[in-house]
Amino acid sequence: MAIGKEKVFPLWEKHTLTIEETAKYFGFGEKALRRFISEHKDENFIVLNGTKTLIRRKMFEKFVDERMSVI
Repeated sequence: MAIGKEKVFPLWEKHTLTIEETAKYFGFGEKALRRFISEHKDENFIVLNGTKTLIRRKMFEKFVDERMSVI
């Protein structure tokens, strides 16, 4: 699907997700996800791009599967 000249990828095909996309994809609340990220700043699935925080989707999926029960 394309908007203008920019190609839009489904969330499950993206390498990194914004906080909003991550919350939507995993079914977490944005506020809880932001709090979780601020408490886990050194995790390897978090990418800081200037002032924007991105989440490496596959790495976060693995983290959620292996180490989390509830946020």
